[in-house]
Amino acid sequence: MLNIQLARKYSRAIFEIAQEEDKLVEYGKELDAAREGLESVPQAIEFLSNPQVEPKVKKDLLKKCFEKELSQNVYHFLLLLVDKHRFALLPAITEEYRALSNEARGILIADVTTASAATKKQQKAIAEKLEKVTGKKVELRLHENKALIGGVVVQIGDRRIDGSVAGRLATLKKQLLANE
Repeated sequence: MLNIQLARKYSRAIFEIAQEEDKLVEYGKELDAAREGLESVPQAIEFLSNPQVEPKVKKDLLKKCFEKELSQNVYHFLLLLVDKHRFALLPAITEEYRALSNEARGILIADVTTASAATKKQQKAIAEKLEKVTGKKVELRLHENKALIGGVVVQIGDRRIDGSVAGRLATLKKQLLANE
């Protein structure tokens, strides 16, 4: 719980800076790029999170990797995480930042699960329908689950829309069992 609160605190800090500079999207991309780059080398996050490693050594690594790649504020934010021994929170911070940024820009994230991969045309149709229903811009996060048999399940926040064959079969089963 403490880690979630700390991640929120740090993500809120970089979010406010990005908002002041009108660079919500850019900072989000940079944070994601830094996270992905570091996660591509499994030992990197462990190294940067290890309290036994000197901060100067960690900062030297970050300097070699990101000083010329990231904006000054995002780069210094990563250095701050090293100074405060919070680098292990980077994945949670980037997720929280994305949520704050999306909220500020009026974007909803919809987790869309289908039995097989949705085509571009289907993705566009789903996004348009959800935008019409919610009145906001919707970005899809796609998932596959063969157990659905067919159809789609959409999750936006705590709201769930089950239009899957498996969901309909489960509802039918409940109704039949209730009538016994």
